[in-house]
Amino acid sequence: MTNATTAPPQRDNLRGMMWVVVCGISMSFMHASIRHVSDDLHPFEIAFFRLVFGLLPILPWFIKLGWAPLKTKRPGLIIFRGVLNLTCMLAFFMALSITPLAEVTVLVFTAPIFATVLAVFIFGEKVGLQRWAAIAFGFLGAVVVLRPGLDGISLGSGLALFAAIVWGVCLIIIKSLGKTDSSVTITTYMSVVMAPLSLVPALYFWQTPTMEQLLWLAGIGIFGGVGQLAMAEALRIGYTHVVMPMDFTRLIWISIIAYLAFAEVPGVYTWAGGAMIFTATAFITWRERMARGKAGA
Repeated sequence: MTNATTAPPQRDNLRGMMWVVVCGISMSFMHASIRHVSDDLHPFEIAFFRLVFGLLPILPWFIKLGWAPLKTKRPGLIIFRGVLNLTCMLAFFMALSITPLAEVTVLVFTAPIFATVLAVFIFGEKVGLQRWAAIAFGFLGAVVVLRPGLDGISLGSGLALFAAIVWGVCLIIIKSLGKTDSSVTITTYMSVVMAPLSLVPALYFWQTPTMEQLLWLAGIGIFGGVGQLAMAEALRIGYTHVVMPMDFTRLIWISIIAYLAFAEVPGVYTWAGGAMIFTATAFITWRERMARGKAGA
């Protein structure tokens, strides 16, 4: 009998889209919580607790499946992904603490665009003229959001872009791992690998959290764990070009939360640039699917 944690994925685009929405809502609450707690705690310490508490949503699977979630056929790739993901997370948490939430969210939407470009150089994938045009359009959307002038790009925006580039690499790895490992295994190893590594920079800025702060940190970990698990499951059971455009709803959730919690109102450039990035990402994923369909035929 096939192990439940390594069974081939059954395609279900509707469920995949729902999982993307769940991911967006969970991540939006996590981002807002990070902004709130970063007033008193350093983002590196917040990242450590996010990874530790991020294991809580995984515990039910250990109760049900035992140690099966830790069984992987590609430990080297999982560890490499964890190291990259930690670098991305530290940069992203720093950006969240000093940059408007909606702007950070929009810039991270460029990750699939970076993933497409990186796939060309890393895996030698062929990208046609239409997809190159979409990539250029997406980057133009990022320029609209950033509006670089004489003052240049802010530190927070630069960190968000760096996080998006690294996350683009992680997306490629996650999609590859999804062919052999379950979303539970992928998510579990994220915390198992990253938590010990994140303790090193966290200790440099360590400040013992209060009980109230611990509750917020636990919420960050739980929201992040649920979001990561939801995205991994969405990519595992759904076609990327169908499910990923739903991730744009994250801008709606984070805008509502940012307005209610921090009185932040996204400007017209953020929405316009975000729409351009979303359009480019949707087109790229659609063209990728069409190209693979023709290759298969």
